[in-house]
Amino acid sequence: MTCHNCRTECRKFGKRQNRQRYQCSQCRKVFTDARDNTLDGMYLPVEKAETILALMLEGNSVSSVERVTGIHKATILKLLVLAGEKCERIMADKVRNVEVRDVELDEVWSWIGCKQKRVRPEDDQNRGDCYVFVGIERHSKLVLNITMGKRDQNTTNVFVEGIRQATSRKRFQITTDGFAPYRSAISNTLHGRCDFAMLIKVYRAASEGEARYSPAEVASMEVVPVMGQPDPDRICTSIIERSNLSLRMGLRRFTRLTNGFSKKWENHWAAVSLWYTFYNFCRVHKSLRVTPAMAAGISDHIWSVRELLEAA
Repeated sequence: MTCHNCRTECRKFGKRQNRQRYQCSQCRKVFTDARDNTLDGMYLPVEKAETILALMLEGNSVSSVERVTGIHKATILKLLVLAGEKCERIMADKVRNVEVRDVELDEVWSWIGCKQKRVRPEDDQNRGDCYVFVGIERHSKLVLNITMGKRDQNTTNVFVEGIRQATSRKRFQITTDGFAPYRSAISNTLHGRCDFAMLIKVYRAASEGEARYSPAEVASMEVVPVMGQPDPDRICTSIIERSNLSLRMGLRRFTRLTNGFSKKWENHWAAVSLWYTFYNFCRVHKSLRVTPAMAAGISDHIWSVRELLEAA
């Protein structure tokens, strides 16, 4: 550090709020290192912020991160919301006009505050069941768009519009489950740009003595072409379903039978945005040996968590 007046080297003069201070030996003025604005004015060191986010992305709850790092949960949640906002901008800026071949769509169930049957008429409309709509490219494993809301026509329309903006105009094929609102949303928004088919699974009735949370057994699958001429050999939803498993294993808010669920809509959306941006740009897919963003050609290296914080 050089004194602004004397142009001489300053000596170290302690720290304040984790920032180094300096004092000029001639004029005795004190200077402080410029604050790193990566965290938009938060006093938390960036290295500590990286550790917190890495722990959360490995399936730890806010309470466990608080115990490990010694950082108060209010600061952790503030950091989560900040990171989620940055990741939302990264997804919007980077995942646009991507050339795709096969796209799979699905919805992941979760809840906010309480389950739907516990919601009272006077409660916030965002409480209760919450679905994350996810679209993924089958070959690059790139998550193209995410939308969060109720499992209804309006949320589906917004989600499919996001898929339209994320993909190029080159024709591709879409496969979904049997959720009816996809029919009108995809037909109206992507007409002439894709071939569309539904893969409908028929589940067997639960057998006597089966545990309450045992997975349902698939009795049969029905393929329903909806629009265009979908290739039967490419009608599949296995990649998006495997991605849903990664979400439930890697994000505590989606782990079943725990008390780590979200209490606020803002925190839930921030965690979802952070996870899928991390999935696209930072996490190496084992079968690809690169990140999905690298496989799709929108990135040339593996990002770090710090790059996520600095990119937006």
